[in-house]
Amino acid sequence: MEECLFCKIIAGEIPATKVYEDADVLAFLDISQVTKGHTLLVPKTHSRNLLALSASESAALWAKVPALANQLIKNLSADGLNILQNNETAAGQSVFHTHIHLIPRYAGDGNVFEKLDADTNLAKIAAQITGGAE
Repeated sequence: MEECLFCKIIAGEIPATKVYEDADVLAFLDISQVTKGHTLLVPKTHSRNLLALSASESAALWAKVPALANQLIKNLSADGLNILQNNETAAGQSVFHTHIHLIPRYAGDGNVFEKLDADTNLAKIAAQITGGAE
């Protein structure tokens, strides 16, 4: 895709700080580091997001996550790791090329997720997801 930022990075038209590459994927440091080592893993073949991938394309991409996650934790002495994958603008996707965020976490880094209210009806949400009635 001519206008895709990540396709340009994959093609070498835009520089990136690479941490892993093979025939199928490229991993590079996010230019906007949430924590030290915040890495993006992208397939080399363009797709808008996870929703556009076939099962085999998705499997090939996600198969790289465990080794890369362990490498980040070990080599950066991280205390944990978040894996984040956004699909479409409403979910926070800003570059429309499938990508997975691997975000090393460090004790006391202060970056936490907000919880829903304690009275959230989980059974109702589950019924909505599965198409069942509560």
